[in-house]
Amino acid sequence: MDGVIVVNKPEGWTSHDVVSKARRIVGDRRVGHLGTLDPIATGVLPLVLGRATRLAQFYTRSDKIYEALIRFGFATDTYDRSGQPDPTIEIGNLERLLDDFRGELMQTPPPVSAKKVDGVRAYVLARKQVPVALAPVPIEIYELALLELRGAEARIRARCSGGTYLRSIAHDLGQAMGCGAHLADLRRMASGEFTIEEAHTIPDLQQLALEGRLSEALVPAARMLPDFPTVYVEPLTAGQIRQGRNFAASPFRVGPGSRYVKAVSSDGELIAIGEAKLPNLYHPVVVL
Repeated sequence: MDGVIVVNKPEGWTSHDVVSKARRIVGDRRVGHLGTLDPIATGVLPLVLGRATRLAQFYTRSDKIYEALIRFGFATDTYDRSGQPDPTIEIGNLERLLDDFRGELMQTPPPVSAKKVDGVRAYVLARKQVPVALAPVPIEIYELALLELRGAEARIRARCSGGTYLRSIAHDLGQAMGCGAHLADLRRMASGEFTIEEAHTIPDLQQLALEGRLSEALVPAARMLPDFPTVYVEPLTAGQIRQGRNFAASPFRVGPGSRYVKAVSSDGELIAIGEAKLPNLYHPVVVL
């Protein structure tokens, strides 16, 4: 099975827990995920299977959509509800401040995060009480909408670039309002082209596997990366591509400036991802 299965991650599981379950269900160790979700978070966790794991590199900065519940009144040392509370003061004006969190920003990741400091995950150092100083990184918030405000809790929807931490947004909003805040709940609604509507629970996948129908949950490799133009190749060219030979792409199918294309066989199998070397000439950089 080469492609993606979109999992609806339950609360309390790490992303690695989901990968471990999926490896047993699929019967293949070649399973990875396309972007970590915190244990308190639920929702879309795309898993790449088989040879499609080679395509993960193209998803490192894919956009995400989240729905988050931010609780105002106090901050925590992890920026979410699992941490220890810090002192609080009166809640301020939320709607007025949201504009400051839209657009291109420099964001400091939470101290309890998967970012590496000298090769060590920040959360490992933080849990050992080792001070962690993480450098701000560029992110972009395309949409930040207030869905509901009830008492000291605000539910928001964010569409953002990969690498964005909603925990940091919650924490920084609380700081800006002078009352402190933390992330109480988080659900990822989309990751790249994969959405919550096509996500499966682990029990659902286990049942499909028992019935020999697991392929019904698979997004084939050829359907991944839909923004890359598709070039259909005949068997002779497919064989040459697998040997690392460059291949041509019709200018009528591939627009000018397309850095990557998908080479797909006549029967719908993804052969390779090609990178432009000359106009309408592509070199296979990932071969399946």
